[in-house]
Amino acid sequence: MIMSQTATYGSWKSPITSDLIVSKTIGIGEISVNNDDIYWLEKRPQEKGRNLIVGYFNERGIKNITPSPLNVRTKVHEYGGGAYTVAKETVYFSNYEDGRIYQQVLNKQPQPLTNKLQQRYADIIVDQDRERLICVCEDHSQNDAEAKNSIITIDLGTGKIQTLVEGNDFYSSPRLSSDGQQLAWLSWNHPDMPWDSTYLWLAKIDARGVSKPELIAGGEAESICEPKWHKDGRLYFASDRTNWWNIYRRNLDGSVEILHQMAAEFAYPHWVFGLSSSAFVGSDRLVCAYSTNGSWNLGVIDLETKNFSEIKTRYTNISDVQSTKSGFVVFIGGSPTEATAVIKLDLNTSQEQVLKQTGDLTIDLEYLSLPEAIAFPTTDDLTAYAWYYSPTNKDYTAPTNELPPLIVKSHGGPTAAASVDLNLRIQYWTSRGFGYVDVNYGGSIGYGREYRRRLDGKWGIVDIDDCVNAAKYLVNQGKVDENRLVITGSSAGGYTTLAALTFRDTFKAGASYYGVSDLEILAKDTHKFESRYLDRLIGKYLEDRAIYQERSPIHFTEQLDCPVIFFQGLKDEVVPPNQAEMMFEAIKAKGLPVAYVSFEEETHGFRMSANIKKALDSEFYFYSRVFGFQPAEPIEPIEIINLERSH
Repeated sequence: MIMSQTATYGSWKSPITSDLIVSKTIGIGEISVNNDDIYWLEKRPQEKGRNLIVGYFNERGIKNITPSPLNVRTKVHEYGGGAYTVAKETVYFSNYEDGRIYQQVLNKQPQPLTNKLQQRYADIIVDQDRERLICVCEDHSQNDAEAKNSIITIDLGTGKIQTLVEGNDFYSSPRLSSDGQQLAWLSWNHPDMPWDSTYLWLAKIDARGVSKPELIAGGEAESICEPKWHKDGRLYFASDRTNWWNIYRRNLDGSVEILHQMAAEFAYPHWVFGLSSSAFVGSDRLVCAYSTNGSWNLGVIDLETKNFSEIKTRYTNISDVQSTKSGFVVFIGGSPTEATAVIKLDLNTSQEQVLKQTGDLTIDLEYLSLPEAIAFPTTDDLTAYAWYYSPTNKDYTAPTNELPPLIVKSHGGPTAAASVDLNLRIQYWTSRGFGYVDVNYGGSIGYGREYRRRLDGKWGIVDIDDCVNAAKYLVNQGKVDENRLVITGSSAGGYTTLAALTFRDTFKAGASYYGVSDLEILAKDTHKFESRYLDRLIGKYLEDRAIYQERSPIHFTEQLDCPVIFFQGLKDEVVPPNQAEMMFEAIKAKGLPVAYVSFEEETHGFRMSANIKKALDSEFYFYSRVFGFQPAEPIEPIEIINLERSH
């Protein structure tokens, strides 16, 4: 038996290295099924973050479809999604670099379908009878004017574009009935986001366009998601009219009924296109992913009796639910101890096949920290939620009476959520001796519409309070060191990080990944999709300008009194680099330890393996210097301004 060593928290040697994370892992998303052939997107950091379509063909196995250097990704809403579709041995996809739609017959070279214009395309479907694509178009050709969104068709022979639906600020989810005679779609308008208010439309469609559009669901206080047609002509969709995104259907007589009412989310917020939380299996079952208490499950609803039953799986994060012609269910599943994977499940026998994992890794479970669901008291006598990971490494114990440092993670969005699957970036920290808490602060999804609405008018208050109270809860439980509390986050989570460091004195260090420091600049200088997001989260910009200023960390740097490290992509159009650079300069002028790590080719979110590695190791190096512990292995140093002065 090998006895564990005694070493201070943070100095433990771990097999979960940054090299392991970036060299052995990929991203997986956007499953599509064509009969019994299964496709998905792979994001490969080793290829500079390129996305390519991969296909699984039963006895022929897995084949790469998209040749290099093509990159299957769309910039509609900047966050993309719905970048490809498959029909009759042909894939149609958006290429990131030029924004064009390409068509590719399998085993042949892709051919451009659209011209090099200033249009972007997403949520692509095929109208086979009329030999055309239907998709969402975002037109940026009007220079300084706001981009124009619409639903269009693209002729498969000529590439000619025809507008089907326009007039609203945003569109998504064009879905064609199985007989090709009806089209359903979603729309919404400024200042709402799609999880606040959407409208579900239904119209007749033919070669000339759509006619007699009818509003069938949605409204100012209702979010509709994921319309999908059953082959019998009934339209299914998710609505949060009962506080939770539950599944409804519109019958042939025009009536609407709920399938199964449950305090659970049967849909995801529409941050990206092409989401699918459910799929029809045969003519009589709907298999669906649903979230309760922040964890995802799989269930099935009998479409005749409406009886609901749980499908037992080991997965705690489930997405991209699809079904094959033969009746198999396909989804992306992850658990706390296994790499996320494309799963093919036989409902009749419960047998499953792992088609592709995000990582070809074998890690001893004794190095992995398992998430613990915690509910903790927060402001106004409310309860908030988080997942806590304790320091875990079979080779080490800490000195008696020492408590570990804690990293508090503020997720992005802010209307997003902490996922419960194997996240090697979390395990990177816990296996080195850090505690880690992933906070689902008020405003997060997974706990109903009312919980999401907690953030209305209170971004920069509720999220900060919940992150602070998560840390205090763990301190009071005797689990972590109150003198080594760190907060980190990216994008909107980066704003919460900077605001918490500025307006509270709980945290002793922080790391901001492309975070917002000046809310006014964000309100004036961001993309269309989020250009009015802050109306609900903070207030109307000009009328409530004083609130924007009051909650912007850049104006109150005199209150910030701890070390901070910044990470920024220089091609980020969602949160421009000046947000990080202004804050960095202000903290540097104060004489506080501060570091700024920028990446020339990165946009919003880091995709390249070398940069992911650099960011992770630099953050660790930063904490080792400001908290004064020695890492087990050498790390490439970064420049930390004012470090010696502070010491």
